[in-house]
Amino acid sequence: MWYWLFKYVLLGPLLYLMGRPKIEGAENIPSDGPAILASNHQAVLDSFFLPLMVRRRITFLAKSEYFTGTGFKGGFQRWFFSAVGQVPIDRTSADAAQDALNAGVRVLGQGKLLGIYPEGTRSPDGRLYKGKTGMARLALETGVKVIPVAMIGTDKMNPIGSKMWRPAKITVKIGEPIDFSRFEGMGGNRFVERTVTDEVMYALMQLSGQEYVDIYAATLKKKDAASEKAGPQKAVEGGASGTNAPATADADRLPDTQAG
Repeated sequence: MWYWLFKYVLLGPLLYLMGRPKIEGAENIPSDGPAILASNHQAVLDSFFLPLMVRRRITFLAKSEYFTGTGFKGGFQRWFFSAVGQVPIDRTSADAAQDALNAGVRVLGQGKLLGIYPEGTRSPDGRLYKGKTGMARLALETGVKVIPVAMIGTDKMNPIGSKMWRPAKITVKIGEPIDFSRFEGMGGNRFVERTVTDEVMYALMQLSGQEYVDIYAATLKKKDAASEKAGPQKAVEGGASGTNAPATADADRLPDTQAG
């Protein structure tokens, strides 16, 4: 009940007013049955506008920190994410990957739409980063199609580091479903999983128009955090990556256009 109240009464009208959102390719989302919605991740608002613009309910695998906070803020987060039916995942445990896979299988087994951010975290600078293979493992195990989704403009409405929203035009682009049934029975093969992941990331790059960077976003964030801790001079000497600096020697490599 809370999911629909937030969508149509409590939060949706404000999002429509500030974001003037539109959706392209809505016909690519099936009217029923399971599917994986694989989206780029520009801002926290991605998880608000995607459910707002898609008619069917979407379940996201949310980090467990949203459910374990204390005080008023922690209590509100716990209530909010529980109320809208999100599934907590402990990303720090030794079995985190398997727990996430099991949770995703359960959601898809119930015929639902599962929202996933293949990059694993928000983009630190607006570029599209290397996808993690958990999405591929899930698609190969369940046999469901992967639907690429590009969120455009959410980083303008909710810039990195900002706590206030600002008006911006939001566009949600839904790509054509990608069928990986040709790889049936090949789950667990890391080369196949990487190929599947790269095909999805290539589709996201085409939909979003983002520059692709062939490293994990989390890796870049750790490098930048270490550089800041070491001090400005150390960061310069060590070639710390910024928004205008190449993050790696292979930063311009594009994912394969299609899994062979």
